[in-house]
Amino acid sequence: MKVAIMQPYFFPYIGYFQLINKVDTFVFFDDVNFIKRGWINRNRILIDGNPHLITIPLVGASQNKLINEIPVVNNPVWKKKLLTKIEHAYSKCTNFNIVFPLIHELISSNYQLISDYAVASIEMVAEYIGLDTSFEVSSKKYGDIIGNGEFRIIDICKELEADTYFNMAGGKELYDHKNFINEGIDLVFVEPKLKSYNQANFDGFEAGLSIIDLLFNVNREDLSAHL
Repeated sequence: MKVAIMQPYFFPYIGYFQLINKVDTFVFFDDVNFIKRGWINRNRILIDGNPHLITIPLVGASQNKLINEIPVVNNPVWKKKLLTKIEHAYSKCTNFNIVFPLIHELISSNYQLISDYAVASIEMVAEYIGLDTSFEVSSKKYGDIIGNGEFRIIDICKELEADTYFNMAGGKELYDHKNFINEGIDLVFVEPKLKSYNQANFDGFEAGLSIIDLLFNVNREDLSAHL
């Protein structure tokens, strides 16, 4: 059993989905501390050739709260503004009429918590791409597993009977191979591969944008080449 565990991000970049594609089960780590100025409630899109942030506004966001404790602003205005911004950025893309309705439905949903929005955005994209990884949410399935850092990760892996744990390469300093090996679990780090593609109305290439930039610019049948 191959497993990955990671905080849920709002329409994350392609590297996140490359990690999902490596494993049998992916656990959304929603009951850990919120990361301010991270990617949980925001990401980047390309507007007129320049990266711009898209953000879901939150109520009382704090690094002293868990991700699944933080509500989104209960106001339809931000949803309309966000959708208008995305529409302006990608309305001329060939996949606009296919992808935008999916994004519109997701953003227009009545989720109360940022964790639910982020999880839903990832599951929507995974289904669109055609990934067959199973998803679980740590607070719903493993809330009774206590502990910090890699030791809680290891305990969740043991619960799943995992033989391999995958993590993004950026987390190398957070984990000790010995602690995993002692539990019979291989630890594998994934380096993201940011393959270039044609971005509408832009002669260069801006890497690491939200996955929606890729969805608008690359046909569905060609997305697997980026995983």
